[in-house]
Amino acid sequence: MGSWDFGARTLIVHTSRTKRSTDFIAHLEQLDQLYGPKPGAPSTTPTVIVLDNGPIHTSKASLAQLQARSHWLTVEWLPKYAPELNDIEIVWGQMKKGQLAHQTFSSAEDLDRAIHQAVKTMNHRPSRLPLANLRILA
Repeated sequence: MGSWDFGARTLIVHTSRTKRSTDFIAHLEQLDQLYGPKPGAPSTTPTVIVLDNGPIHTSKASLAQLQARSHWLTVEWLPKYAPELNDIEIVWGQMKKGQLAHQTFSSAEDLDRAIHQAVKTMNHRPSRLPLANLRILA
């Protein structure tokens, strides 16, 4: 799972063998390190996370963790059954068609390494990232 930092055009990922609320919460902890308030630092700029209505996002544990971060993290919920509105789906598609295409992996660890290498490659070539040329029209 991951988050797409639209402003910096970078992908932040958390890999796991499962897809549970605890994995999503671990990803939120990654986001804490990157975007959350830092002791002794000026207050953090509010951050918005866009989530679909998947069970890992809407579980009691996940909702409690999102609420605990509500002073700096705003949640925008996508409509149900609307993956076409989720920009990160474009990013995942690019990764699957590009860096991870036509490969087989002998173990989960090999796949995990390949995913992280693909993310590193994508993040270091911002002009090649999906959505990089997208304009916001006012």
